[in-house]
Amino acid sequence: MEKFIKKISALVAGGVVFLLAASFYLSLKGFEYDEQQGFVLKSAYAADNAEIKKEIPLNFAFPEDHVLGKQNAKVTIYEYSSFGCSHCADMHLEVLPEIIKKYVDNGAIKIVFVPLPLDKNSMDAALLAECVAKDKYFDFANLLFKKQRDWMMSFDPQKELKRLAALSGVGSERAAVCLKDDKTAARILGDRKVGLSELGIQGTPTFIISSSKSNEAITGSHSFDAMTQIIDKHLSAVYN
Repeated sequence: MEKFIKKISALVAGGVVFLLAASFYLSLKGFEYDEQQGFVLKSAYAADNAEIKKEIPLNFAFPEDHVLGKQNAKVTIYEYSSFGCSHCADMHLEVLPEIIKKYVDNGAIKIVFVPLPLDKNSMDAALLAECVAKDKYFDFANLLFKKQRDWMMSFDPQKELKRLAALSGVGSERAAVCLKDDKTAARILGDRKVGLSELGIQGTPTFIISSSKSNEAITGSHSFDAMTQIIDKHLSAVYN
């Protein structure tokens, strides 16, 4: 019994050390923890998590790599999200499907997913997502969010991510190559840098509702009803 108690104590202590180390690592990267939004950039935390107020030019060149919906849709939602962010998972799995049913399926809007990794594991997930067939990208993104707890809490997150990639047709050798793809990594980090420095993104998830009339950025988790009000406003502006 004494050995068992010591073993459990060691595991608990190890878990505490891991959490402290993770928090320290993210603090070095400029993030702090907020109970409502998870890890956010310090600037957002200090600003009481205020919504982005930076004006985004109408001709801003957003990434267009991962599009769901008709290309000629008059309103676009750019979803800046980190695969390791729990609030991103909630929005992507619970709210976005309803938005897709109401707006994407009928061609009213399109959604563009832009990975904004906040840590190495999220970066690995983003790199592996680039490996799957283009028409399977959103399916794999959904899988990453659904299984987020499994790979984020794993002692070997990369191994678990490779297992998920294999389910989407990416073999282990191909996955290993993709994880070392510096060109793709540079593009993802480039989009991340632009998002942070030019769009003023302060945390994930961040959604930018874009049309020929305006660009509006909202950050954090929102209900389906709240999102529909914003989307309807933009649709009304472009059709009236």
